[in-house]
Order: sequence, then C-alpha cells, then structure tokens
Amino acid sequence: MILLQLFWTFLKIGIFTFGGGYSMVALIQNEVVEKHQWMTSCEFTDILAISQMTPGPMGINTATYAGYTAVVNSGLPVWEGVVGSLLASLAVIILPVIVMMIVYGYLSHHRDNPVVDMMFRILRITVVGLIAAAALLLLSEESFGVPGLNKQFIVSVVLFAAVFSLSYFKRTNPILLIVVSGIVGGIIYSF
Repeated sequence: MILLQLFWTFLKIGIFTFGGGYSMVALIQNEVVEKHQWMTSCEFTDILAISQMTPGPMGINTATYAGYTAVVNSGLPVWEGVVGSLLASLAVIILPVIVMMIVYGYLSHHRDNPVVDMMFRILRITVVGLIAAAALLLLSEESFGVPGLNKQFIVSVVLFAAVFSLSYFKRTNPILLIVVSGIVGGIIYSF
C-alpha cells in the first residue's frame, strides 16, 4: 500500500512544482514528514544534504532517497525500498516531462505573445517564493542545532555566514564551498 501512496504523492509533487529542485523541497517535506509521517524532520534534513551533494537534479535525488527511506521506515525489506526509490523518482518526473513536451509545442508557436510573457513573469515570482520557503525550511534545529552558545550552533552559523558571503558576494564556486565546508566541519567535529 505504501508503494502506491508513494507513487501518488510524488506524482502530485512533480506536477505541481515549478522552478526545479529547491522549489520542491517544501512540498516534499510537507508530504513525507508532516502529512504521511514516513520519516522524521532530521531524516529529511539528512536526505536534503545528500541530495545536494550527489550528482543529478536535486528534486529527483530527494525523491529517490525519500522513497527509499519511507519504504524502509515502514518496515519493508531493503529491496522494496529500492522499488520505492524507483517509483518516487519516476512519479516525480513523468507528468512534468509530458507537460513540458506539450507546452514546448505551444510556446514554440506563441513565444511573442504578451499573455505567455506575463505567465512567465508570474511563474518567476512564484519560483522565488518557493525557493525562499525551502531556505526557511532548512533554518531548523536539525540543520543548525539548538540556538545558544554550543559548539554545533556556533559552527553552523559561522559556516552558513561564510558560505553565504563567499557565494553571494564573491561568486565562489559552489563545489569548492561544499568541499571546504565538509573538510572544515570534519576537522572541527573530530575534536
């Protein structure tokens, strides 16, 4: 039963998400953590971290790991977790691919239409809002630790500020930021 629920959930997420992986995060979190309670908030935060570091689109990576985790957490064997990851991945992309092919056919004939231009302007604003919601979702105790003068919180805030500043103001390569942050975090937490 969970496999069918998983497929339906990610099918809905895939069709109603605009703007890529980061805009999917709030929808996925709401479905798998809040609504269905297939995993904890901490597990979801770990899934996001892994999804961002692995090659491929973040939204699909998140669906893959969430599908696996949801099935395994429900008590089913690992091989069914693999089936769950495949179903979630397929569900999150199948309808958007079909819709994209249809929309491309329309847009290629109407790209200068003012109504089409207005729709894209509205979608851009919506995507910014969804990405902002994903950013706020990640500002949690699971990511930063309990606020206060403790090691995890201080290290998290300093790393966040450094990565944000280097990324936003200096346009530093994100891959370099991930690698250096991982090394710094590994060194600090090994003591």
